[in-house]
Amino acid sequence: MDAVRLILASRRGLAGSGDAAAILTEVWQAQALAQAIGSRLAVSGPPELRGEALGLTELAGRGCGVLDAPDLEPDDLLAAQLTELSDARRTLLSLGGLLGEVGIALVGVAGSAVDERTYWQCVEAIDAADESRDRVREMLRKLAARDQSVLPEREPG
Repeated sequence: MDAVRLILASRRGLAGSGDAAAILTEVWQAQALAQAIGSRLAVSGPPELRGEALGLTELAGRGCGVLDAPDLEPDDLLAAQLTELSDARRTLLSLGGLLGEVGIALVGVAGSAVDERTYWQCVEAIDAADESRDRVREMLRKLAARDQSVLPEREPG
């Protein structure tokens, strides 16, 4: 399935999750999807994005690692359904939005956490989501710079 469709599914899942456990499951899913997208871009994306894409893969992996892995059926794992990344810019714009929503959801869970462990998991996951979003922004900046350098120059007048 195309990355943008998976990101939209992840956003819907996050928006529809009610309790803290469901939110954390959706956050884990979003981070795993960001990791898969980063990996795909690192291997077959535009050359100027590969270093940042590797960084995204590592950071999103850290975001998964600080949370308890949810008990999901293999067919329910969004990252495993990634088969196509047709438009890097559109994918990155969507992923940046998802990561922002992840951060907001985690702030809500951290604020209402009933135990210290959950609170600190959320704090670390917020940090990972924020840093992942920074990588996404940097990749978007690099794409914009590349596009500016290949635009034909207009003649005056």
